[in-house]
Amino acid sequence: MPQSKDTRFWQPQFEITRREDGSILMRQPGPVPDHVPVVADYLDHWADKTPEAIWIARRDNGGEWRRISYAKARDTAQRLGAALLARGLGPERPLLILSENSLEHALLAMGCIYVGIPFAAVSPAYSLVSKDHGKLRGIADLLRPGAVFTDDAQAFAPSLGAIARPDQTVISLGDGADDYDALLGADPAAALAARRGLHADGVVKYLFTSGSTGNPKAVINTNRMMCAMGAMISDCYRFLQDEPPVVLDWAPWNHTAAGNKLFMLVLHHGGSYFIDDGRPVPGKFDETLRNLREISCNWYFNVPIGFDMLAEALEKDRALAETFFSRLGMLFYAGAGMAQHTWDRLSAIGRDITGREVLLATGLGATETAPFALACTEIQKRAGNIGVPARGLTLKLVPIGNKLEARLKGPTIMPGYLGDPDKTAEVFDEEGFYCLGDALRPADPDDLTRGFFFDGRVAENFKLSTGTWVAVGAVRVALVDAMGGLLRDAVIVGENQPELGALLLLSDHAKALDEAELGAALETALTKAAKAATGSASRVTRATILPTAPSFDRGEITEKGSLNQRALRMNYAHLAAELYAEPPGQHVLRAKRENA
Repeated sequence: MPQSKDTRFWQPQFEITRREDGSILMRQPGPVPDHVPVVADYLDHWADKTPEAIWIARRDNGGEWRRISYAKARDTAQRLGAALLARGLGPERPLLILSENSLEHALLAMGCIYVGIPFAAVSPAYSLVSKDHGKLRGIADLLRPGAVFTDDAQAFAPSLGAIARPDQTVISLGDGADDYDALLGADPAAALAARRGLHADGVVKYLFTSGSTGNPKAVINTNRMMCAMGAMISDCYRFLQDEPPVVLDWAPWNHTAAGNKLFMLVLHHGGSYFIDDGRPVPGKFDETLRNLREISCNWYFNVPIGFDMLAEALEKDRALAETFFSRLGMLFYAGAGMAQHTWDRLSAIGRDITGREVLLATGLGATETAPFALACTEIQKRAGNIGVPARGLTLKLVPIGNKLEARLKGPTIMPGYLGDPDKTAEVFDEEGFYCLGDALRPADPDDLTRGFFFDGRVAENFKLSTGTWVAVGAVRVALVDAMGGLLRDAVIVGENQPELGALLLLSDHAKALDEAELGAALETALTKAAKAATGSASRVTRATILPTAPSFDRGEITEKGSLNQRALRMNYAHLAAELYAEPPGQHVLRAKRENA
Protein backbone atom coordinates (compact mmCIF):
# COMPACT_ATOMS: atom_id res chain seq x y z
CA MET A 1 0.00 0.00 0.00
CA PRO A 2 1.86 3.14 -1.12
CA GLN A 3 2.46 5.50 1.77
CA SER A 4 3.76 8.93 2.41
CA LYS A 5 7.07 8.54 4.25
CA ASP A 6 5.40 8.54 7.64
CA THR A 7 7.51 6.21 9.75
CA ARG A 8 4.86 6.21 12.48
CA PHE A 9 3.12 3.52 10.42
CA TRP A 10 4.13 0.50 8.38
CA GLN A 11 5.38 0.76 4.80
CA PRO A 12 4.21 -2.65 3.55
CA GLN A 13 5.27 -4.40 0.37
CA PHE A 14 3.26 -7.26 -1.09
CA GLU A 15 3.52 -10.51 -2.98
CA ILE A 16 0.43 -10.88 -5.17
CA THR A 17 -0.43 -14.08 -7.06
CA ARG A 18 -3.26 -14.28 -9.57
CA ARG A 19 -4.50 -17.81 -10.24
CA GLU A 20 -6.10 -19.22 -13.36
CA ASP A 21 -9.43 -19.70 -11.54
CA GLY A 22 -9.61 -15.93 -10.91
CA SER A 23 -8.67 -16.08 -7.23
CA ILE A 24 -5.96 -13.80 -5.87
CA LEU A 25 -3.45 -14.33 -3.06
CA MET A 26 -1.98 -11.28 -1.32
CA ARG A 27 0.54 -11.23 1.51
CA GLN A 28 3.41 -9.24 2.98
CA PRO A 29 6.66 -11.21 2.70
CA GLY A 30 8.11 -12.55 5.92
CA PRO A 31 6.57 -13.95 9.09
CA VAL A 32 4.81 -12.23 11.96
CA PRO A 33 7.32 -10.11 13.90
CA ASP A 34 8.87 -11.81 16.94
CA HIS A 35 6.63 -12.04 19.96
CA VAL A 36 6.32 -13.89 23.26
CA PRO A 37 4.45 -17.24 23.33
CA VAL A 38 1.83 -16.52 26.02
CA VAL A 39 -0.15 -13.45 27.06
CA ALA A 40 1.02 -13.71 30.67
CA ASP A 41 4.56 -12.99 29.46
CA TYR A 42 3.49 -9.41 28.67
CA LEU A 43 2.18 -8.84 32.19
CA ASP A 44 5.37 -10.20 33.69
CA HIS A 45 7.51 -8.11 31.33
CA TRP A 46 5.87 -4.79 32.15
CA ALA A 47 5.47 -5.57 35.86
CA ASP A 48 9.25 -6.03 35.94
CA LYS A 49 10.22 -3.21 33.57
CA THR A 50 7.68 -0.47 34.45
CA PRO A 51 6.05 -1.65 37.69
CA GLU A 52 4.44 1.68 38.59
CA ALA A 53 3.05 2.43 35.11
CA ILE A 54 -0.75 2.42 34.90
CA TRP A 55 -2.21 -0.65 33.23
CA ILE A 56 -5.90 0.04 33.78
CA ALA A 57 -8.05 2.68 35.48
CA ARG A 58 -11.69 3.54 36.10
CA ARG A 59 -13.49 6.26 38.01
CA ASP A 60 -14.84 5.24 41.39
CA ASN A 61 -18.22 6.23 42.77
CA GLY A 62 -16.74 9.53 43.92
CA GLY A 63 -15.54 10.40 40.44
CA GLU A 64 -11.83 9.87 41.16
CA TRP A 65 -9.68 7.67 38.95
CA ARG A 66 -8.78 4.38 40.57
CA ARG A 67 -5.54 3.29 38.87
CA ILE A 68 -4.03 -0.20 38.81
CA SER A 69 -0.30 -0.42 38.07
CA TYR A 70 1.34 -3.29 36.22
CA ALA A 71 2.95 -4.51 39.45
CA LYS A 72 -0.39 -4.40 41.29
CA ALA A 73 -2.12 -6.11 38.37
CA ARG A 74 0.36 -9.01 38.46
CA ASP A 75 0.08 -9.50 42.20
CA THR A 76 -3.72 -9.40 42.03
CA ALA A 77 -3.83 -11.73 39.01
CA GLN A 78 -1.67 -14.27 40.84
CA ARG A 79 -3.93 -14.22 43.91
CA LEU A 80 -7.15 -14.40 41.92
CA GLY A 81 -5.76 -17.16 39.70
CA ALA A 82 -4.77 -19.19 42.75
CA ALA A 83 -8.22 -18.69 44.31
CA LEU A 84 -9.95 -19.88 41.13
CA LEU A 85 -7.71 -22.95 40.91
CA ALA A 86 -8.61 -23.75 44.52
CA ARG A 87 -12.29 -23.71 43.51
CA GLY A 88 -11.69 -26.35 40.87
CA LEU A 89 -11.53 -24.16 37.80
CA GLY A 90 -9.26 -25.18 34.94
CA PRO A 91 -9.19 -25.90 31.20
CA GLU A 92 -12.44 -27.90 31.40
CA ARG A 93 -14.17 -25.65 33.94
CA PRO A 94 -13.86 -22.04 32.70
CA LEU A 95 -14.96 -18.78 34.29
CA LEU A 96 -18.12 -17.16 32.90
CA ILE A 97 -18.20 -13.37 33.31
CA LEU A 98 -21.55 -11.58 33.45
CA SER A 99 -20.42 -8.02 33.89
CA GLU A 100 -19.93 -4.70 32.21
CA ASN A 101 -16.34 -3.50 31.85
CA SER A 102 -14.85 -3.00 35.32
CA LEU A 103 -11.56 -3.26 37.16
CA GLU A 104 -12.69 -6.48 38.82
CA HIS A 105 -13.67 -7.90 35.43
CA ALA A 106 -10.23 -7.01 34.02
CA LEU A 107 -8.30 -8.42 36.96
CA LEU A 108 -10.26 -11.68 37.08
CA ALA A 109 -9.67 -12.12 33.35
CA MET A 110 -5.96 -11.51 33.87
CA GLY A 111 -5.97 -13.97 36.77
CA CYS A 112 -7.41 -16.61 34.43
CA ILE A 113 -4.83 -15.77 31.76
CA TYR A 114 -2.01 -16.09 34.29
CA VAL A 115 -2.88 -19.64 35.37
CA GLY A 116 -4.43 -21.09 32.20
CA ILE A 117 -8.14 -21.00 33.06
CA PRO A 118 -10.22 -20.13 29.99
CA PHE A 119 -12.81 -17.42 30.53
CA ALA A 120 -15.75 -16.07 28.58
CA ALA A 121 -17.14 -12.56 28.93
CA VAL A 122 -20.73 -12.73 27.74
CA SER A 123 -22.75 -9.84 26.41
CA PRO A 124 -24.84 -8.26 29.19
CA ALA A 125 -27.64 -8.11 26.62
CA TYR A 126 -28.11 -11.88 27.00
CA SER A 127 -28.80 -11.27 30.69
CA LEU A 128 -30.32 -7.79 30.91
CA VAL A 129 -32.12 -7.35 27.57
CA SER A 130 -33.25 -10.87 26.76
CA LYS A 131 -36.48 -11.92 28.45
CA ASP A 132 -36.09 -15.68 28.12
CA HIS A 133 -32.29 -16.01 28.63
CA GLY A 134 -32.33 -18.66 25.91
CA LYS A 135 -28.97 -17.75 24.44
CA LEU A 136 -27.37 -17.42 27.85
CA ARG A 137 -28.56 -20.90 28.81
CA GLY A 138 -27.15 -22.23 25.55
CA ILE A 139 -23.78 -20.65 26.35
CA ALA A 140 -23.75 -22.08 29.87
CA ASP A 141 -24.71 -25.55 28.62
CA LEU A 142 -21.78 -25.43 26.19
CA LEU A 143 -19.16 -24.08 28.60
CA ARG A 144 -20.30 -25.75 31.84
CA PRO A 145 -18.43 -23.07 33.82
CA GLY A 146 -16.94 -23.79 37.20
CA ALA A 147 -17.76 -20.27 38.38
CA VAL A 148 -19.72 -17.22 37.30
CA PHE A 149 -18.66 -13.68 38.14
CA THR A 150 -21.03 -10.75 38.31
CA ASP A 151 -20.29 -7.29 39.64
CA ASP A 152 -24.01 -6.67 40.26
CA ALA A 153 -25.69 -9.72 41.74
CA GLN A 154 -29.03 -7.96 42.06
CA ALA A 155 -29.26 -6.82 38.44
CA PHE A 156 -28.09 -10.21 37.16
CA ALA A 157 -30.16 -12.31 39.61
CA PRO A 158 -32.65 -13.59 36.98
CA SER A 159 -29.87 -14.64 34.62
CA LEU A 160 -27.87 -16.26 37.44
CA GLY A 161 -30.98 -18.25 38.32
CA ALA A 162 -31.45 -19.31 34.70
CA ILE A 163 -28.00 -20.92 34.51
CA ALA A 164 -27.52 -22.11 38.12
CA ARG A 165 -25.78 -25.47 38.62
CA PRO A 166 -25.05 -27.35 41.86
CA ASP A 167 -21.29 -27.45 41.18
CA GLN A 168 -21.03 -23.81 40.08
CA THR A 169 -19.65 -21.02 42.26
CA VAL A 170 -21.01 -17.48 42.01
CA ILE A 171 -18.41 -14.76 42.60
CA SER A 172 -19.80 -11.31 43.28
CA LEU A 173 -19.04 -7.99 44.89
CA GLY A 174 -20.59 -8.65 48.25
CA ASP A 175 -20.19 -10.69 51.41
CA GLY A 176 -19.28 -14.35 51.81
CA ALA A 177 -16.55 -16.86 51.06
CA ASP A 178 -16.80 -16.22 47.33
CA ASP A 179 -16.87 -12.46 47.53
CA TYR A 180 -14.33 -10.95 45.12
CA ASP A 181 -12.37 -9.33 47.95
CA ALA A 182 -12.16 -12.65 49.79
CA LEU A 183 -10.43 -14.20 46.78
CA LEU A 184 -7.64 -11.65 47.07
CA GLY A 185 -6.39 -13.34 50.23
CA ALA A 186 -5.27 -16.47 48.38
CA ASP A 187 -1.65 -17.61 48.47
CA PRO A 188 -0.18 -17.01 44.99
CA ALA A 189 2.07 -20.11 45.11
CA ALA A 190 -0.38 -22.25 43.11
CA ALA A 191 -0.60 -19.55 40.45
CA LEU A 192 3.18 -19.46 40.04
CA ALA A 193 3.24 -23.23 39.55
CA ALA A 194 0.41 -23.12 37.00
CA ARG A 195 2.10 -20.24 35.19
CA ARG A 196 5.05 -22.48 34.34
CA GLY A 197 2.76 -24.85 32.45
CA LEU A 198 1.33 -22.30 30.00
CA HIS A 199 1.94 -22.79 26.28
CA ALA A 200 1.16 -21.06 22.99
CA ASP A 201 -1.75 -23.31 22.05
CA GLY A 202 -3.43 -23.06 25.43
CA VAL A 203 -6.93 -21.57 25.39
CA VAL A 204 -7.10 -18.04 26.79
CA LYS A 205 -10.78 -17.32 26.31
CA TYR A 206 -13.95 -18.00 24.39
CA LEU A 207 -15.60 -15.16 22.52
CA PHE A 208 -19.12 -15.64 21.28
CA THR A 209 -20.42 -14.69 17.87
CA SER A 210 -23.53 -12.55 17.81
CA GLY A 211 -25.83 -15.55 17.50
CA SER A 212 -28.24 -13.74 15.21
CA THR A 213 -29.25 -17.00 13.49
CA GLY A 214 -29.22 -19.41 16.46
CA ASN A 215 -27.20 -20.01 19.59
CA PRO A 216 -23.93 -18.05 19.64
CA LYS A 217 -20.84 -20.02 18.61
CA ALA A 218 -17.84 -20.08 20.98
CA VAL A 219 -14.71 -18.95 19.15
CA ILE A 220 -11.58 -20.50 20.68
CA ASN A 221 -8.90 -17.85 21.35
CA THR A 222 -5.41 -19.16 22.09
CA ASN A 223 -2.25 -17.55 23.42
CA ARG A 224 -0.72 -17.91 19.96
CA MET A 225 -3.58 -16.00 18.32
CA MET A 226 -3.51 -13.11 20.75
CA CYS A 227 0.27 -12.74 20.97
CA ALA A 228 0.68 -12.87 17.19
CA MET A 229 -2.06 -10.25 16.87
CA GLY A 230 -0.26 -7.97 19.33
CA ALA A 231 2.87 -8.20 17.18
CA MET A 232 0.86 -7.46 14.00
CA ILE A 233 -0.70 -4.39 15.59
CA SER A 234 2.72 -3.15 16.71
CA ASP A 235 4.13 -3.67 13.21
CA CYS A 236 1.26 -1.64 11.73
CA TYR A 237 0.99 1.23 14.25
CA ARG A 238 4.74 1.66 14.79
CA PHE A 239 4.50 4.91 16.75
CA LEU A 240 3.16 2.86 19.68
CA GLN A 241 6.58 1.21 20.03
CA ASP A 242 7.95 4.57 21.18
CA GLU A 243 4.76 6.03 22.65
CA PRO A 244 2.97 3.43 24.81
CA PRO A 245 -0.73 3.72 24.04
CA VAL A 246 -3.03 5.76 26.22
CA VAL A 247 -6.62 4.82 25.42
CA LEU A 248 -10.03 5.76 26.77
CA ASP A 249 -12.66 3.29 25.69
CA TRP A 250 -16.21 2.18 26.44
CA ALA A 251 -16.60 -0.75 24.01
CA PRO A 252 -17.59 -4.02 25.73
CA TRP A 253 -14.98 -6.70 26.37
CA ASN A 254 -17.34 -9.47 25.32
CA HIS A 255 -16.73 -8.21 21.79
CA THR A 256 -13.45 -8.88 20.04
CA ALA A 257 -12.72 -5.25 19.07
CA ALA A 258 -12.16 -4.12 22.65
CA GLY A 259 -11.78 -7.46 24.42
CA ASN A 260 -8.97 -8.60 22.12
CA LYS A 261 -7.61 -5.92 19.82
CA LEU A 262 -7.59 -3.01 22.25
CA PHE A 263 -6.61 -5.26 25.14
CA MET A 264 -3.53 -6.53 23.26
CA LEU A 265 -2.72 -3.10 21.78
CA VAL A 266 -2.33 -1.82 25.35
CA LEU A 267 -0.73 -4.89 26.94
CA HIS A 268 1.78 -5.53 24.12
CA HIS A 269 3.17 -1.99 24.43
CA GLY A 270 2.90 -1.47 28.18
CA GLY A 271 0.21 1.16 27.73
CA SER A 272 -2.66 2.47 29.84
CA TYR A 273 -6.35 1.58 29.41
CA PHE A 274 -8.86 4.04 30.92
CA ILE A 275 -12.35 2.56 31.13
CA ASP A 276 -14.97 5.01 29.86
CA ASP A 277 -18.34 4.67 31.56
CA GLY A 278 -19.86 6.96 28.95
CA ARG A 279 -21.66 5.68 25.87
CA PRO A 280 -22.41 7.19 22.44
CA VAL A 281 -26.08 7.66 23.32
CA PRO A 282 -27.98 10.72 24.54
CA GLY A 283 -27.61 11.19 28.28
CA LYS A 284 -24.40 9.16 28.58
CA PHE A 285 -22.04 10.88 26.16
CA ASP A 286 -21.39 13.71 28.61
CA GLU A 287 -19.38 11.23 30.70
CA THR A 288 -17.18 10.48 27.69
CA LEU A 289 -16.61 14.21 27.15
CA ARG A 290 -15.78 14.65 30.83
CA ASN A 291 -13.16 11.93 30.54
CA LEU A 292 -11.71 13.30 27.31
CA ARG A 293 -11.15 16.65 29.01
CA GLU A 294 -8.76 14.84 31.39
CA ILE A 295 -7.29 11.98 29.33
CA SER A 296 -5.35 12.86 26.18
CA CYS A 297 -5.29 9.67 24.11
CA ASN A 298 -2.75 8.85 21.44
CA TRP A 299 -4.95 6.09 19.95
CA TYR A 300 -8.71 6.60 20.00
CA PHE A 301 -11.54 4.29 18.96
CA ASN A 302 -15.26 4.82 18.60
CA VAL A 303 -18.19 3.73 16.48
CA PRO A 304 -19.41 6.15 13.78
CA ILE A 305 -22.35 7.48 15.81
CA GLY A 306 -19.93 8.17 18.66
CA PHE A 307 -17.65 10.12 16.32
CA ASP A 308 -20.67 12.05 15.04
CA MET A 309 -21.46 13.14 18.61
CA LEU A 310 -17.80 13.85 19.29
CA ALA A 311 -17.44 16.04 16.20
CA GLU A 312 -20.33 18.20 17.35
CA ALA A 313 -18.76 18.61 20.80
CA LEU A 314 -15.30 19.40 19.40
CA GLU A 315 -16.72 22.06 17.09
CA LYS A 316 -18.35 23.79 20.04
CA ASP A 317 -15.48 23.51 22.54
CA ARG A 318 -12.04 24.60 21.33
CA ALA A 319 -10.36 23.71 24.63
CA LEU A 320 -11.74 20.17 24.42
CA ALA A 321 -10.54 19.87 20.83
CA GLU A 322 -7.04 21.05 21.76
CA THR A 323 -6.83 18.52 24.59
CA PHE A 324 -8.22 15.76 22.40
CA PHE A 325 -5.71 16.29 19.58
CA SER A 326 -2.73 17.24 21.76
CA ARG A 327 -1.02 13.84 21.50
CA LEU A 328 -3.33 11.95 19.16
CA GLY A 329 -1.62 9.60 16.72
CA MET A 330 -4.76 8.35 14.98
CA LEU A 331 -8.51 7.81 15.12
CA PHE A 332 -10.05 4.40 14.41
CA TYR A 333 -13.70 3.63 13.74
CA ALA A 334 -15.49 0.30 13.34
CA GLY A 335 -18.83 -1.36 13.90
CA ALA A 336 -20.54 0.34 10.96
CA GLY A 337 -19.81 2.49 7.94
CA MET A 338 -18.99 6.13 8.67
CA ALA A 339 -21.08 8.79 6.96
CA GLN A 340 -19.00 11.07 4.75
CA HIS A 341 -20.22 14.20 6.51
CA THR A 342 -18.88 12.84 9.82
CA TRP A 343 -15.56 12.00 8.17
CA ASP A 344 -15.31 15.48 6.69
CA ARG A 345 -16.10 17.20 10.00
CA LEU A 346 -13.52 15.19 11.96
CA SER A 347 -10.87 15.73 9.29
CA ALA A 348 -11.50 19.47 9.25
CA ILE A 349 -11.30 19.76 13.05
CA GLY A 350 -8.05 17.79 13.06
CA ARG A 351 -6.48 20.05 10.43
CA ASP A 352 -7.62 23.17 12.25
CA ILE A 353 -6.17 22.08 15.60
CA THR A 354 -2.96 20.36 14.48
CA GLY A 355 -2.18 21.98 11.12
CA ARG A 356 -1.86 18.53 9.53
CA GLU A 357 -3.95 15.58 8.42
CA VAL A 358 -4.73 13.24 11.32
CA LEU A 359 -5.13 9.61 10.31
CA LEU A 360 -8.79 8.60 10.46
CA ALA A 361 -8.89 4.91 9.68
CA THR A 362 -10.77 1.65 9.81
CA GLY A 363 -10.04 -1.97 9.06
CA LEU A 364 -11.62 -5.38 8.75
CA GLY A 365 -11.56 -8.41 10.98
CA ALA A 366 -13.81 -10.92 12.71
CA THR A 367 -14.12 -12.67 16.03
CA GLU A 368 -12.58 -15.68 14.29
CA THR A 369 -9.49 -13.65 13.21
CA ALA A 370 -8.60 -12.37 16.70
CA PRO A 371 -9.73 -9.78 15.10
CA PHE A 372 -6.90 -7.66 13.57
CA ALA A 373 -6.59 -8.61 9.90
CA LEU A 374 -6.75 -5.69 7.45
CA ALA A 375 -5.81 -2.11 8.31
CA CYS A 376 -5.55 1.22 6.54
CA THR A 377 -2.79 3.69 7.45
CA GLU A 378 -2.90 5.92 4.38
CA ILE A 379 -4.62 9.30 4.59
CA GLN A 380 -7.86 9.07 2.64
CA LYS A 381 -10.28 11.64 1.25
CA ARG A 382 -13.32 9.45 1.77
CA ALA A 383 -14.50 7.01 4.41
CA GLY A 384 -14.48 3.28 4.00
CA ASN A 385 -11.06 2.03 2.90
CA ILE A 386 -10.34 -0.98 5.13
CA GLY A 387 -6.71 -1.23 4.03
CA VAL A 388 -4.49 -4.22 3.37
CA PRO A 389 -3.65 -7.52 5.13
CA ALA A 390 -1.37 -7.52 8.16
CA ARG A 391 2.06 -9.06 8.08
CA GLY A 392 1.78 -12.79 8.74
CA LEU A 393 -1.63 -13.16 7.09
CA THR A 394 -2.46 -14.30 3.56
CA LEU A 395 -5.57 -12.80 2.02
CA LYS A 396 -7.31 -14.89 -0.61
CA LEU A 397 -9.93 -13.23 -2.82
CA VAL A 398 -12.29 -15.70 -4.47
CA PRO A 399 -14.74 -14.73 -7.24
CA ILE A 400 -18.33 -15.41 -6.13
CA GLY A 401 -20.67 -14.16 -8.86
CA ASN A 402 -19.60 -10.58 -9.46
CA LYS A 403 -18.03 -10.26 -6.00
CA LEU A 404 -14.67 -11.09 -4.43
CA GLU A 405 -15.08 -13.05 -1.20
CA ALA A 406 -12.32 -12.57 1.39
CA ARG A 407 -10.61 -15.51 3.05
CA LEU A 408 -7.66 -15.48 5.48
CA LYS A 409 -4.93 -17.81 6.71
CA GLY A 410 -2.34 -17.18 9.41
CA PRO A 411 -1.47 -17.58 13.10
CA THR A 412 -4.28 -15.32 14.32
CA ILE A 413 -7.07 -17.44 12.82
CA MET A 414 -9.07 -19.47 15.33
CA PRO A 415 -8.54 -23.24 15.58
CA GLY A 416 -12.31 -23.65 15.59
CA TYR A 417 -15.59 -23.35 17.46
CA LEU A 418 -15.81 -25.08 20.83
CA GLY A 419 -17.77 -28.33 20.60
CA ASP A 420 -18.88 -27.77 17.01
CA PRO A 421 -16.66 -29.52 14.45
CA ASP A 422 -19.33 -29.29 11.76
CA LYS A 423 -19.61 -25.50 11.96
CA THR A 424 -15.84 -25.28 12.10
CA ALA A 425 -15.48 -27.32 8.92
CA GLU A 426 -18.06 -25.12 7.17
CA VAL A 427 -16.05 -21.92 7.56
CA PHE A 428 -12.71 -23.22 6.27
CA ASP A 429 -12.06 -23.92 2.60
CA GLU A 430 -10.11 -26.81 1.13
CA GLU A 431 -6.81 -24.92 1.56
CA GLY A 432 -7.43 -24.07 5.21
CA PHE A 433 -8.44 -20.44 4.65
CA TYR A 434 -11.07 -19.02 6.98
CA CYS A 435 -14.01 -17.72 4.93
CA LEU A 436 -15.02 -14.32 6.28
CA GLY A 437 -18.27 -14.20 4.35
CA ASP A 438 -17.41 -10.60 3.41
CA ALA A 439 -16.99 -9.34 -0.13
CA LEU A 440 -14.26 -6.79 -0.84
CA ARG A 441 -13.93 -4.27 -3.66
CA PRO A 442 -10.45 -3.01 -4.60
CA ALA A 443 -9.94 0.73 -4.27
CA ASP A 444 -7.94 0.41 -7.49
CA PRO A 445 -8.42 -2.86 -9.46
CA ASP A 446 -5.00 -2.33 -11.06
CA ASP A 447 -3.20 -1.80 -7.75
CA LEU A 448 -4.45 -3.89 -4.85
CA THR A 449 -1.95 -2.27 -2.50
CA ARG A 450 -4.26 0.78 -2.45
CA GLY A 451 -6.60 -1.17 -0.18
CA PHE A 452 -10.17 -2.38 -0.31
CA PHE A 453 -13.73 -1.36 0.47
CA PHE A 454 -16.26 -3.58 2.20
CA ASP A 455 -18.64 -4.83 -0.48
CA GLY A 456 -21.31 -6.48 1.64
CA ARG A 457 -21.90 -9.79 3.33
CA VAL A 458 -22.06 -12.58 0.78
CA ALA A 459 -24.99 -14.19 2.63
CA GLU A 460 -26.89 -10.87 2.90
CA ASN A 461 -26.79 -10.08 -0.79
CA PHE A 462 -29.57 -11.03 -3.18
CA LYS A 463 -30.60 -10.61 -6.81
CA LEU A 464 -33.26 -8.42 -8.36
CA SER A 465 -35.63 -9.99 -10.87
CA THR A 466 -33.31 -8.65 -13.59
CA GLY A 467 -30.58 -10.99 -12.34
CA THR A 468 -28.54 -8.07 -10.95
CA TRP A 469 -26.78 -8.69 -7.64
CA VAL A 470 -27.44 -6.22 -4.81
CA ALA A 471 -24.62 -5.43 -2.35
CA VAL A 472 -26.90 -4.91 0.66
CA GLY A 473 -24.27 -3.46 2.98
CA ALA A 474 -23.18 -0.77 0.55
CA VAL A 475 -26.77 0.14 -0.36
CA ARG A 476 -27.77 0.44 3.30
CA VAL A 477 -24.84 2.71 4.16
CA ALA A 478 -25.47 4.91 1.11
CA LEU A 479 -29.19 5.22 1.86
CA VAL A 480 -28.71 6.15 5.53
CA ASP A 481 -26.08 8.70 4.55
CA ALA A 482 -28.24 10.19 1.79
CA MET A 483 -31.32 10.58 4.00
CA GLY A 484 -29.78 13.51 5.85
CA GLY A 485 -30.05 12.39 9.46
CA LEU A 486 -33.62 11.05 9.21
CA LEU A 487 -32.61 7.41 9.64
CA ARG A 488 -30.83 5.42 12.29
CA ASP A 489 -30.66 2.40 9.99
CA ALA A 490 -32.49 0.60 7.20
CA VAL A 491 -33.32 -2.92 6.04
CA ILE A 492 -32.88 -3.38 2.29
CA VAL A 493 -35.50 -5.54 0.55
CA GLY A 494 -36.40 -6.44 -3.02
CA GLU A 495 -35.22 -9.97 -3.68
CA ASN A 496 -36.67 -11.15 -7.01
CA GLN A 497 -38.35 -7.74 -7.49
CA PRO A 498 -37.50 -5.24 -10.24
CA GLU A 499 -36.61 -2.44 -7.79
CA LEU A 500 -35.16 -2.04 -4.30
CA GLY A 501 -37.17 -1.05 -1.27
CA ALA A 502 -36.33 -0.36 2.36
CA LEU A 503 -37.78 -0.73 5.84
CA LEU A 504 -36.75 2.36 7.78
CA LEU A 505 -35.64 2.84 11.37
CA LEU A 506 -36.12 6.50 12.21
CA SER A 507 -33.61 8.68 14.02
CA ASP A 508 -34.64 10.59 17.15
CA HIS A 509 -34.68 13.75 15.02
CA ALA A 510 -37.19 12.20 12.61
CA LYS A 511 -39.37 10.89 15.44
CA ALA A 512 -39.76 14.46 16.73
CA LEU A 513 -41.47 15.59 13.49
CA ASP A 514 -45.24 15.51 13.10
CA GLU A 515 -46.69 12.92 10.72
CA ALA A 516 -47.19 15.20 7.71
CA GLU A 517 -43.79 16.87 8.08
CA LEU A 518 -42.09 13.51 8.51
CA GLY A 519 -43.75 12.00 5.44
CA ALA A 520 -42.76 14.95 3.27
CA ALA A 521 -39.18 14.96 4.56
CA LEU A 522 -38.74 11.23 3.98
CA GLU A 523 -40.20 11.33 0.49
CA THR A 524 -38.04 14.30 -0.50
CA ALA A 525 -34.89 12.63 0.84
CA LEU A 526 -35.78 9.30 -0.77
CA THR A 527 -36.29 11.00 -4.12
CA LYS A 528 -32.96 12.79 -3.83
CA ALA A 529 -31.19 9.56 -2.89
CA ALA A 530 -32.78 7.66 -5.78
CA LYS A 531 -31.72 10.30 -8.30
CA ALA A 532 -28.14 10.12 -7.06
CA ALA A 533 -27.97 6.31 -7.39
CA THR A 534 -26.11 4.84 -10.35
CA GLY A 535 -28.33 1.87 -11.21
CA SER A 536 -31.18 -0.41 -10.15
CA ALA A 537 -28.94 -2.37 -7.76
CA SER A 538 -28.23 0.78 -5.73
CA ARG A 539 -31.47 2.78 -6.19
CA VAL A 540 -34.08 2.47 -3.41
CA THR A 541 -37.41 3.58 -4.87
CA ARG A 542 -39.90 2.74 -2.14
CA ALA A 543 -39.87 2.50 1.63
CA THR A 544 -41.95 2.18 4.75
CA ILE A 545 -41.28 2.76 8.43
CA LEU A 546 -40.78 -0.23 10.70
CA PRO A 547 -43.69 -0.10 13.16
CA THR A 548 -41.81 -1.59 16.12
CA ALA A 549 -38.24 -1.55 17.35
CA PRO A 550 -36.09 -4.53 16.34
CA SER A 551 -36.17 -7.32 18.91
CA PHE A 552 -33.12 -8.92 20.47
CA ASP A 553 -34.97 -12.12 21.36
CA ARG A 554 -36.34 -12.48 17.82
CA GLY A 555 -32.79 -12.29 16.47
CA GLU A 556 -33.43 -8.97 14.71
CA ILE A 557 -30.62 -7.17 16.45
CA THR A 558 -27.24 -8.57 17.43
CA GLU A 559 -25.55 -8.08 20.79
CA LYS A 560 -23.36 -5.47 19.09
CA GLY A 561 -26.47 -3.47 18.30
CA SER A 562 -26.36 -3.97 14.53
CA LEU A 563 -29.33 -5.10 12.49
CA ASN A 564 -29.67 -8.66 11.31
CA GLN A 565 -30.85 -7.89 7.78
CA ARG A 566 -31.79 -11.46 6.99
CA ALA A 567 -33.93 -11.93 10.12
CA LEU A 568 -35.71 -8.61 9.65
CA ARG A 569 -36.47 -9.35 6.00
CA MET A 570 -38.00 -12.66 7.07
CA ASN A 571 -39.92 -11.32 10.06
CA TYR A 572 -41.33 -8.33 8.15
CA ALA A 573 -41.98 -10.07 4.85
CA HIS A 574 -45.56 -8.79 4.96
CA LEU A 575 -44.34 -5.17 5.06
CA ALA A 576 -41.96 -5.80 2.20
CA ALA A 577 -44.83 -7.28 0.21
CA GLU A 578 -46.87 -4.11 0.76
CA LEU A 579 -44.10 -2.10 -0.92
CA TYR A 580 -44.67 -3.98 -4.16
CA ALA A 581 -48.46 -4.38 -4.01
CA GLU A 582 -50.61 -2.66 -6.64
CA PRO A 583 -51.79 -0.31 -5.41
CA PRO A 584 -49.04 -0.05 -2.76
CA GLY A 585 -49.87 -0.08 0.94
CA GLN A 586 -51.20 3.07 2.57
CA HIS A 587 -47.95 3.96 4.34
CA VAL A 588 -45.58 3.28 1.47
CA LEU A 589 -43.26 6.15 0.52
CA ARG A 590 -42.25 6.43 -3.14
CA ALA A 591 -39.36 8.24 -4.76
CA LYS A 592 -40.71 10.63 -7.37
CA ARG A 593 -39.83 9.78 -10.96
CA GLU A 594 -38.06 12.25 -13.22
CA ASN A 595 -41.18 12.60 -15.39
CA ALA A 596 -43.62 12.73 -12.50
